[in-house]
Amino acid sequence: MTDSDVSSFAPLVVLELADNTKEEAITWLLSRIRDKQQNGGAELLVEQLLVGVQDGKKCNPNVFIVGSTWQRLLNGAEDVGLFKEFNDGSMRGFTYANRENFKDFKGDGDGFLSMAECQYIIKHELDTLRAKDEAHVPGYPNAKLYPGKSVIRRLQSKRILEQVFPLHDKEELKKLSFSWYKKVKLSFQPLDDVRRYFGEGLALYFGFLEYFTFALVPMAVIGLPYYLFDWEDYDKYVLFAIFNLIWSTVFLEVWKRSSAQMAYSWGTLSRKKAFEEPRPSFHGELGLNPVTGREEPIYPNTRRQLKIYLVSLPFVLLCLYLSLYVMMIYFDMEFWAIGVYDESPNFWTSILLFIPSIIYAVVIEIMNLLYRYAAEFLTHWENHRLESTYQNHLVLKVLVFNFFNCFASLFYIAFIMQDMALLRQSLATLLITSQILNQVMEAFLPYWLQRRHNKKVHKRMRKMMGDKELPLLEQVQLETDMNTYLGTFDDYLEQFLLFGYVSLFSCVYPLAALLVVLNNITEVYSDAFKMCHVFKRPFTEPASDIGVWQLAFETMSVIAVVTNCALIGLSPQVKAYFPESDTQLILTVVAVEHILLAFKFILAFVIPDVPKHIQIRLARLEFESLEALKKRKMLEAAEISKTDK
Repeated sequence: MTDSDVSSFAPLVVLELADNTKEEAITWLLSRIRDKQQNGGAELLVEQLLVGVQDGKKCNPNVFIVGSTWQRLLNGAEDVGLFKEFNDGSMRGFTYANRENFKDFKGDGDGFLSMAECQYIIKHELDTLRAKDEAHVPGYPNAKLYPGKSVIRRLQSKRILEQVFPLHDKEELKKLSFSWYKKVKLSFQPLDDVRRYFGEGLALYFGFLEYFTFALVPMAVIGLPYYLFDWEDYDKYVLFAIFNLIWSTVFLEVWKRSSAQMAYSWGTLSRKKAFEEPRPSFHGELGLNPVTGREEPIYPNTRRQLKIYLVSLPFVLLCLYLSLYVMMIYFDMEFWAIGVYDESPNFWTSILLFIPSIIYAVVIEIMNLLYRYAAEFLTHWENHRLESTYQNHLVLKVLVFNFFNCFASLFYIAFIMQDMALLRQSLATLLITSQILNQVMEAFLPYWLQRRHNKKVHKRMRKMMGDKELPLLEQVQLETDMNTYLGTFDDYLEQFLLFGYVSLFSCVYPLAALLVVLNNITEVYSDAFKMCHVFKRPFTEPASDIGVWQLAFETMSVIAVVTNCALIGLSPQVKAYFPESDTQLILTVVAVEHILLAFKFILAFVIPDVPKHIQIRLARLEFESLEALKKRKMLEAAEISKTDK
């Protein structure tokens, strides 16, 4: 059996139904996918793929591959509002009627759309497959269908449809892997290639990771001599704290302009946000949507707010208390280790000084992981209707706990104990330990497990089919069992915490920036590797910025201004100017802090988020669109006038 025997079209997306799915449900779903658009179908191509026995066990026969004709994909590109480069170099929404005026459109359009764009279009068409007059999914009386609502999302919520994912393109993946991570180089990442293969959302994350790493280089270069001189006089770090303040203020403002430049070149900056469908797991009593007028599940907002304030909020506060309790245990261990060292200073007791911090760093990572699962469960239980709302509530819960769990001990050491030597040691241990754990858990362990699994699948396929060539069958089987990539949440969270370590306390431990640079260099390679070989290929996610994480980083930069001003105020060198009045010192530090915060907000206002030349291009496109609309209305009015005569 060859690929041509398996499929008569280019396979793009895989649908896996539950292995016990009833035949009438399968027949109904396939007919809806194949049916023409005017009949309410998706007008896509679909074929069954996997049937057989592996190791004496029947494998899931309900695996299907989905593809499309080029004509359908081009029409779909217009439906999703895809932006492509026009002949004049501007980025415009693609329209099939105007297709000849788009750059790189030749012939019938073959190759005009990337594989990732084709897969995104297919996903959109599947997601917008609407229920008509069916009361329920055939064969499943309890799986009710609501007119006008997404069929695919309903099947997912009832666990009839287990997963939908896009297939990897082996040749494109091989090229991307070589230019991205297979060769060590001192150059920028191929972000345009990453965007073409994985989409704008993931490309923006890697763009931010690259920008953050390069932005840290000046901090690392300045911080290294501070650390090598090993000055115990922490007055010298006042200058570094001032530089830290300037850096954390400028850093995010410049990034917003860089991300706007990338988003414009990728056609997502002016792209309108699609109407959001309810999450597959959203549930409620049947009612009328006040926006669409359609019948759909409605969940009272009052009930959701009660869940948030009476359950979720107390749970978060309880977790913060537990984190504080664990922190105090850590300090007890730290004081015990210092006491042992003071009684008998030698090589072994000097090593013992680092043990409490290492244990605490490991405990922090474990607590963060456990809390993440609890936060996901709670946010899911709150029953948010939209995915964006769900993500915002989840990010808020996770950020509050992670910030407190990771930084509370450092704030305590800095401002309560005022022990800068211990602060330096604790920060170094937390940074190094957390980076090692992250690299092991995020890249090496998943890769090792996936590699073992791939070998087993390959062996089973050879045993089942003998010497027949089955590259597509084997590829689908391998990718079906791969872990699903859950998005950039954890990746941004890691960078958020690293940004906090550098912007808050690197004036005390100047080597922090260098350690983060080294971590991020390895992070680029490990993240690129796991995207190519550890996880299923994710669907592309159109994005014009990094979303709620921009606000998270900006909040951290405000906290950094306050923290660094307070650290400067604790310096004996600064205290010497106010020998008789602590109150005057505090008022002076607060005044300076307010001036710096005012400077920060003025800078954010003065520096436009979108470069001027891009603003002009966007304004020109808007003007041309309005003129074209006026012209069309005039022509329609003229036609109506002729008809009346």
